[in-house]
Amino acid sequence: MGKQRFEAGRFFLKDTIRQQIDFSQTGQALHKPAPALQQICDLALARIVLPSGKEALNRLATMPVSAAIASRESVRNYSGASLTLEELSALLWAVQGVRRVVGPTTALRTVPSAGARHSFETYLAIDRVEALEPGVYRYLPFEHVLVLMRSDGDIGSKAGEACLRQGCVTKAAVSLFWTTVPNRMEWRYDLAAHKVIAVDAGHVGQNLYLAAAAMGLGVCTIAAYYQDKCDLLLGVDGEEEFTVYIAAVGKKKNI
Repeated sequence: MGKQRFEAGRFFLKDTIRQQIDFSQTGQALHKPAPALQQICDLALARIVLPSGKEALNRLATMPVSAAIASRESVRNYSGASLTLEELSALLWAVQGVRRVVGPTTALRTVPSAGARHSFETYLAIDRVEALEPGVYRYLPFEHVLVLMRSDGDIGSKAGEACLRQGCVTKAAVSLFWTTVPNRMEWRYDLAAHKVIAVDAGHVGQNLYLAAAAMGLGVCTIAAYYQDKCDLLLGVDGEEEFTVYIAAVGKKKNI
């Protein structure tokens, strides 16, 4: 394979991309309104108030962070057991929880993000979570609630199909889908936005792994999927918001 095939991708990863940017012309520099910190959600959709994520994680985490780091691994085999609502709340708070709203354009969360821009939205394909019907949900971190987008008794199979038929997604109790709203980053960073969106995804995934390890749950993050099928599953437009990262979660299966 010639290096020319990879030049565009490698350039995307290098910080020399900033040499092509006139930062005096970014949306922020031109005093254009900052994109909303959270996508609008239909008020008519059912909302499920979650127990405190911070308190749930404090209670359910059974090991110190050093042990969680040492034991962290990708787990693809899950039992048929359901997650509790408290376990799900703890995981959601760990990956996107809001610690403090600084102002109309900035919020500090449980994960780092370039310029605190936090371009991600979190959707869930829930198959087995106690007290929740199977279906597609959205997590609203500022309210710490789940929104039922639509019920679907076959959501596990449909999520697996959208993720290249990977068995861990089909068998997961819940799969988390992160979309990005790129304009949140582009408003400040222009062409450099896309590199830091990718970097930020890693922060989210690692927080999920460590929280799950501390709670004794299994996780496998995924970056291979059918773009169109995932976007359709979540009901996003695929242009101004689209899938970038996925994680299957479940109770570990004893082998």
